Amino acid sequence: MKPSEPEIVAHVERIAREGYTILPDVLDAPAIDALGADLLRIEADEKIVPARNIFEGTRTIRVYNLLARGKIYEQIAELEAVLSIVDRVLDRGCLVSSFSSISIGPGEAAQLIHADDQAIGIGKPHVPIICNTMFALTDFTEDNGATRLVRGSHLEDHSPEIGGTFATIPAVMRRGSVLVWNGSLWHGGGANGTESRRVGLAVNYCAGYLRQQENQQLGIPVAIARGFSPRLRKLVGYGIYRGLIGHIDKCSPVDILDGTGPRRVVGEIG
Repeated sequence: MKPSEPEIVAHVERIAREGYTILPDVLDAPAIDALGADLLRIEADEKIVPARNIFEGTRTIRVYNLLARGKIYEQIAELEAVLSIVDRVLDRGCLVSSFSSISIGPGEAAQLIHADDQAIGIGKPHVPIICNTMFALTDFTEDNGATRLVRGSHLEDHSPEIGGTFATIPAVMRRGSVLVWNGSLWHGGGANGTESRRVGLAVNYCAGYLRQQENQQLGIPVAIARGFSPRLRKLVGYGIYRGLIGHIDKCSPVDILDGTGPRRVVGEIG
């Protein structure tokens, strides 16, 4: 359910002030169970194993490019309850930057604290250009690896030193809830000291003028993208930002997607 206007304003103001907010109970139990089961299917079918680096985690399973792997993920990427917040932090022309699952296994160490915009070479602090989300498919607790946050760090004039030690708080939330944060916020996955996985879906968004983290147009087969809703098509890049950015010979890339023939939608440039 989409939050009310006062709720949206409160969430956006909290992100501006503290760098993050939590939307409770966005997904119901049947949806959570279906998503969890499908992730296990993908892991088994594709024989996905943990990475061999400490940043991604040596006991963490990550599945990337989920929009190419099942219809079940499409509704998550364009969920109005979440996009109503993201649209206000960025704007309605925002894009899906990446969509992956992060399953932190027992015994995993805490991830290095970082900012999601750390690779982008512009001065800080800056206007929000990245707004990321984490859907909890299991309860997120301090013991099982809840995302660690450095509250207010999105307002710093620099990114964190990789490997540094910082005072953090855990993003504790019930399964079905969603953590939403400014991409400048310093954070990292927590250590899992339990016997069970901590499972989340990371749906990351960026400003419409920014390059996406995952190449959506090549990563998602055209046959699959053709079945997307009009909003999801735009979210993965089959659209034009503010009437100009992303055009092909002054035409919308959605015409290429559909094979409907070019329709000029961009005025004279320069």
